[in-house]
Parts: sequence; C-alpha cells; structure tokens
Amino acid sequence: MSKRFPVPTPAAQTRSFLFLQGPHGPFFHRLGRMLRAAGASVWRVGFNQGDSAFWPHRASYIPFRDRPEDWPARLDRLLDDKAITDIVLYGDTRPIHAAAVDAARARGLTVHVFEEGYLRPYWVTYERGGANGHSRLMDTTVAQMQDALRNLDLDLPDAPARWGDMRQHIFYGALYHWFVMFLNRGYRNFRPHRNITVARELRLYLRRIALMPAYAASRIYATWKIKTGGFPYHIALLQLEHDASFQNHGPFDSMTDFLDLIIEGFAKGAPQHHHLVLKAHPLEDGRAPIRRTIARLAREHGIAARVHYVRGGKLARLLDDARSAVTVNSTAAQQALWRGLPLKAFGTAVYLKPEFVSTQTLEEFFHLPTRPDSRAYRDYRHYLLETSQITGSFYSARGRRQLLRQVVDMMLSPEDPYDALNAGRPAPRQHLRVVN
Repeated sequence: MSKRFPVPTPAAQTRSFLFLQGPHGPFFHRLGRMLRAAGASVWRVGFNQGDSAFWPHRASYIPFRDRPEDWPARLDRLLDDKAITDIVLYGDTRPIHAAAVDAARARGLTVHVFEEGYLRPYWVTYERGGANGHSRLMDTTVAQMQDALRNLDLDLPDAPARWGDMRQHIFYGALYHWFVMFLNRGYRNFRPHRNITVARELRLYLRRIALMPAYAASRIYATWKIKTGGFPYHIALLQLEHDASFQNHGPFDSMTDFLDLIIEGFAKGAPQHHHLVLKAHPLEDGRAPIRRTIARLAREHGIAARVHYVRGGKLARLLDDARSAVTVNSTAAQQALWRGLPLKAFGTAVYLKPEFVSTQTLEEFFHLPTRPDSRAYRDYRHYLLETSQITGSFYSARGRRQLLRQVVDMMLSPEDPYDALNAGRPAPRQHLRVVN
C-alpha cells in the first residue's frame, strides 16, 4: 500500500453552498443542515412551493419567482451577493441546472451533482462537475481504473436485488407535486422541466399509488409465466421516456423508436424458440402507452406469442435465467453485467466500455451474443464503489442517515473523489447495509 499523506482541508467557514433543486423529500434540507453544522454558509433557491415545503430553514431560503429566462442574470447576482463557492444540485440537465453549471465553470466554482445510483438501489451517485453522460467516467478507461485500484484490496458486496425504498420515492414525489399543484400561487412563473403539466404529473403519481395492488398481481402473473415457461429468453431493460438519461443521453426521440428497433432486431436475429421479455422501469406511470405499443409491434413482426411485458418488480428474478440484456443506457444494465450477461446498449452511459458491452449488430447479438469480460467489469464496479457510489438513499430515513455520514466529508474535501483515489487517498466507506 502506498504511503498516504494528509491533505489540508479548507475551513468549512470559508465555504458558501448554494442548493438548487434536489430529489423529492427532505434529503437536501438534512444535507444543508449538516453542512451548516460544519461551519459552512448554506443557501437554497426554491422555484416552486414543493421546493419551499421541503426546506424549513426559512432564513436561508431564497424564492425565485421570476420568468425562467431571468434565471441566469439572477443567478449571477446570487453568486456575487452570497460569495458562493459551491453549487449543489440533483441532475445536471434540467435548464436551470445546466445554466448553473455553465456559470460555475466560468467562475471556477465547485459543482456537486447528486443522481440516482449507477449501482442502484443501495447506492446514490455523487460526482463533481457532471453526472451520467457528463461524468468523468466517460473519459476514463478500464485500464486507468485498474491502475488506480492497484494498491487496494478487492472487497465487493453483491448486487442488491431491489430498489430499497420505492414506496417512499413514490410518496415524496406525489407530495411534492401536490404542493406545486395546489399551493403554488406565489410562483406563477414556474415552468416544470418535464413536457407535461404539474396537474398531469400529480394525477399520474396518484393513479400509480391507487393501482399498485393491480400492478403487483399483473407482475406476479407475468413473471410466473416466464419463469415456468421453460424457454430461453432475452430481456430488454426499459427506461422512463421522460428521464434525462433517455432524453439527453440516448439516440431515440421516443420509447416507441427504441421498442420498434428492439422487437424488429429480435424477430430477425433470435432463434425461433427464444422469447423476448420487456421489463418496465419501476417508476413507469403510464404516460407513454408502452404496453399497447409492445403488443402492436409484436403482432406486426409475427412474434406476439414470444414477447412478454413485465411491469416493474424485482429485476434479479428475471436476470438470473436470462440469456442477454438490451437497453438504451439504463443503470439496471449494471446488474446484468454483474451476472456476466451479454449486454447491448445504445446512447451514452458510464458503463459503455468495450471490455464488457457488445459491439455486435442487434441481429447478431440476439442470434449469438458475446459475453463481457467479467474481470474487467469487476474492476470497473470496484472503482465506482471507491469513488462516486455512496451507500444510502435519498428517500428512506435510514438511507438518508447512512448517506449523510459519508457524503458531507466528501463534499468538504478539497479533492474530487476520482482524484483522491488516483492519489491513494480514497474516502472511508461504510459496509453495505439494507436501507429500506
């Protein structure tokens, strides 16, 4: 093990953090409170009543009630007035966050980006500067990762089988949109970053909550048919059509385009006794007619009896017997790679490395998929767990506590997690514990 030297940490009292929009629920408030306890100054900009409701520290809350086009100028004034050194946000692609990232780069400020875990469900992602297609991982080769890990012991937890806090996630999402729907009178200029109205978003959340028992019954039956069918099958890992990873880091205009490509490729390339399983995202809420689209495309290609749709549920049970996996850039692909399954992916994703993602055409892949280099993927996964993946969750109380124990010190560190590992000073990590 290389000798480690302490890195002087700038006093927290010299840091001023500006929070923008975060994950639904109290995580950003708890994070700000702990940074404040460390001695830092903390401010929060709220863009609607949902942001306000989850930030009870009124002295540090700054409402933005102007038009969206006024945001860059207002942000510049805030950065000056509050002497901001750090910006904290959840996802870096929504317009208000993209503008903040640009402003921070121009001024040399640190941008702390939170996202859902690349190795979800029991981890969240913390990076500086950008996440997903804007992550430093995009330009880091597996060989460079292996070099950074050369003096570390390999001790990896298994890939968890389920999300961990789905009910809390849905609950906080519904509550957030309720505030925006019914109490947003003070933010008349607010425009959501989604392409549907807040009212429609709220109705979808409430509908999903109401139909959860019916969805569960449908999922159990569909999974039973697949598991007892005795046929080889390939699995397509679907995403939310409105998600930033699909919209901003994928090559398709809609989920229909992706489904059309996958079903056609399977019909032309897969052996005639193989089946195709299309697994919906756990938060799929019906805003896109995925089930009807799949049924139509399967009929058009003459494979209706060989195509199955599963709404949400545990991915592990289906992956255990699958022959391969296909996706745009879903993080669920990490579970497929962990099991050594052949993977075909489209778009931009942090795991798109030639060592473990197939370069075959889709027809070739469904006919005889090439297996990944599992040793290379194990090193890649270890690298993520030593850098950007933090044990915990945004939505459950236990998960937040576990996350805060680690991430605050990482944010206050002068070193980016990737630079710290390259220098032989990785942040201390907790052992994995269930956080639901």
